[in-house]
Parts: sequence; C-alpha cells; structure tokens
Amino acid sequence: MKKLCYQTLKDQGYEGYLLENAPERILQFGEGNFLRAFVDYFIDMMNEKAGFNSKVVLVQPIANHSGFSLADVINEQEGLYTLYLRGFENGRKVNDKRIISCVSRCLNVHSDYEQVMACAENPDLRFITCNTTEAGITYDSSCKFTETPPSSYPAKLTQFLYRRYQTFGQEAGKGFIILACELIDDNGKELEKCVLKYAAQWELGEDFIHWIEKENIFCSTLVDRIVTGYPRAEAAAINEANGYEDNLIDTGEIFGFWVIEGPQSLREELPFAQAGLPVLITDNHKPYKQRKVRILNGAHTSMVLGAYLAGQDIVRDCMHDDIILNFMNKTIYDEIIPTLSLSKEDCMDFAAAVTERFKNPFIDHALLSISLNSTSKWRARVMPSLEGYVEKFHRLPQCITASFAFYIQFYHLGRELTDAGLVAVRPNGDSYVISDDRSVLEFYYQHKDCSIKDLVHAVCTNTDFWGKDLTLIPGFEENVVSILEDIQAGGTYEEMKKCL
Repeated sequence: MKKLCYQTLKDQGYEGYLLENAPERILQFGEGNFLRAFVDYFIDMMNEKAGFNSKVVLVQPIANHSGFSLADVINEQEGLYTLYLRGFENGRKVNDKRIISCVSRCLNVHSDYEQVMACAENPDLRFITCNTTEAGITYDSSCKFTETPPSSYPAKLTQFLYRRYQTFGQEAGKGFIILACELIDDNGKELEKCVLKYAAQWELGEDFIHWIEKENIFCSTLVDRIVTGYPRAEAAAINEANGYEDNLIDTGEIFGFWVIEGPQSLREELPFAQAGLPVLITDNHKPYKQRKVRILNGAHTSMVLGAYLAGQDIVRDCMHDDIILNFMNKTIYDEIIPTLSLSKEDCMDFAAAVTERFKNPFIDHALLSISLNSTSKWRARVMPSLEGYVEKFHRLPQCITASFAFYIQFYHLGRELTDAGLVAVRPNGDSYVISDDRSVLEFYYQHKDCSIKDLVHAVCTNTDFWGKDLTLIPGFEENVVSILEDIQAGGTYEEMKKCL
C-alpha cells in the first residue's frame, strides 16, 4: 500500500481540498495529536474557506529516541495526515474525515536547530503557536544564550525572536502574533514574562526588549477539544478503506472551541469568522475559561465518583442512566450556571453541548481515569461553584454538597496503601486504586478507621487540601456528615435520587 502523499492522492483522483504550495506563515512548537487536530485543523479550514493561504512549519520539541523520529514520518508524508472528528452533534452521530494539508514540514529542535532559527529570517512568517505542556512555560535561569538549544521553551523562543530582530531590526509588522495553547492560567502573558526575563538576563539590550513589547502580541488562549489521537485498534482498517498508508491518523471529538485574548485587529489577520469556525477573539478570555472549568470539568468531578461507586465505569453509560444524568443536569443548571459571569443563554448552550460530548460513542472515557487527583480537581473545579452559590443564595447547593460526600466516600473506602496508590473496594466488589498526591493518600489511610463525624471534620478542616477551612461555610460540615451516613446505609445512587 502506498504511503499518503500528494502523488498518491493524485493517482487516486482525490477531489477534496488540498493546498500543496503556500508561504510558510506559521511556526508551531509542538507536533502532537492535539495541535494537529485543533490548531492545524482551524488553519486548514481557513485556507479552504477564507483564502488564508498559509503553511505551518512544525517543530518537534523533544529529541528522537530509539531511532524513531516523528518529524521523519511527517516529512515522508509531506505533512499530510487524515483527521477524523467524531461524536454527537445536534442529536446525530457524526464521523467527519478530512485530509489536512496545511503542514509544510517538521523540524526537530535538537537535530535541526539552525533550520528552526532560520525560519526567523522568513519575511512571510507572522504567527507562532505552541503547546509545550503545562510544564513548558517555565523560566529556568540556568539557560544560556549560547546554548543550541537551551532547555526551556521560552528560552528557545527568546533566541528565535532575537534572530528575527537581528534580521529585520525594528521594522514595523515583522513581529509575531503568538498563540499559546498550554493549559495554564494566562498562558500567553506567562510566556511573555519568561521571554522578557531571558532578554534581560542575557543582556540583549533595551531596544530588543522594547521591540518584543511593541511589535509582538502574546495571546492567552483557551482551547477546548478532546483529542483521542492515533486510533491504534482501527488504523489498519482505516488505511485499508482509504487505500493509502497513513501513520499520522488523528482523531478527536467534533466539538471544538478556541478563545483568543487579543486586540480586535486579529480578526483581520486571522479570518476565523469568514471560515465559519468556532473561534472567539475577545479582550478577556477568563469568563470562558471559568465556564469551561465549572461546567465541563465541574460536571465530571461532581458526578463521576458517585457514579463509579454506583457501579458505572464510563461517562457515556452515565448519560443513559436517568438518575445520574438528571443529577448532573441539576448540578449544572441549578447550582453551577447561576454562579457564572457569562449570560445564562451562553452557559446553557455550552451545557447542552457538554451533554452531547459526554454521549460521544467514539470515546470510552473511564470514570476511574477522571478520578485521578480528585482532591485538587474538586478544589479547582467545584469549590468555586459551592462558594458562589452560598454567597448568592445563602443556602447550600444540594447536589454539590452531595458530590463532596461522594468524594469522601470514594477515598474512605481505601484500605491498603501501596506504591501504586490507595487500594479500595467499591460496593459491587470490584477493587480500584485511588491515585492522588501521596500526602492525600496518607491522610485518608490514617483516617480510615475514624467515625463519619470525625472523618468529615478532619477533611473539612484540612486547609492544605482546600486553602481554607470548609467548616466555616454555614451548615456544610453537618450536611456532609448526614449525607455520608445515608451513603453508607444506602449507597450513592440512592443519594442522587434524593437530590432530584
């Protein structure tokens, strides 16, 4: 079977959209599944629908191991790959296939560093995108200007910007629009802070620092799409059906939403709207991040532990159980949405999409995998809704309070502390491993024989967990004790019923 490339598609008489030649206008740090199913998909759509006419140079940020190079695979396929976006949309099952043709080539930042730096001399280059993981945007003072490359991504970017500055001086319009996609707060602003620190540490000059601030736009962004990546179990059948070998097949959910914080002038340079894409350019991305974290992630965290103890294993099946589904919906619509800053209509539309996403027939999203680090997740995703609800209505939210009791019960069932985690047994007899910070697991192991009242008090007053004493929320401790007593008598499923 022939490899996927432009000639193979021509030989097949392929009639879909392809962009074989265009200027390289985007440099992308990161060649992984997420960026290729999200950012590169949007660029490909802009090329087709809005005449964006741009190619992307990918940069593989990690060294090759065991002789395998993903950059080589990408280059062998001339940047082409098949993307499948799958799920539920407007009540119907969707499985959209698209060959992405916006990628020109891929460079490895270790073996091809001078080629990466040479991209800074390309006058057409205007955009930089990145997703270097949450740990990627960090300032490491040990990085040196003379290293090729330095270890941290912001240090590499500083070198790249300096090469650009050396090539074009302070010529207007030769800076970059930088779109950070890392999953940290204010990702673009944090990246800019790191770059400015390196520029100062390396004594690159006040003129260069002024150019960074004046000619470059560091955009914080919010990204939202579940990307499931290479479909290993299906790849052979997919290649057979397509009639070509594609070693870069990518898959993700049909839902996608990108919020970019930046000036409105970005609308002219990035024609997302013309291409009909779900991308919002705004002067403040935080309300949209709050909506995602509280509704999407908050729904997961408040529902999955109780559902798992009730015998469920994957998210999709929970959506076909009326009790669990209605418990989740009541949590979202009655207790979370009233605490958010965006309009009720915006939040309800997003919530409706969340339910469809959770029903995705192509994703087996395990409840146990979502349970990882539930302590910090409950604090970040659910606790702000608890506090916002109490502040607004001066009473406890019933479902959110129950979810805290589900969380305690999930951990309290742990009986054996091992290197893998805290081993527990759920009511149906299945064993499971609780994964969290070691200090959290040790806390629950130490309190495994406590009475319910003492356990709840110890959990609520653990300020290391919550950053505050939850017994100060009127009635919260007493309600959690009562709910936990009911759970131990009748189970989490019966408790969900009581909330409806």
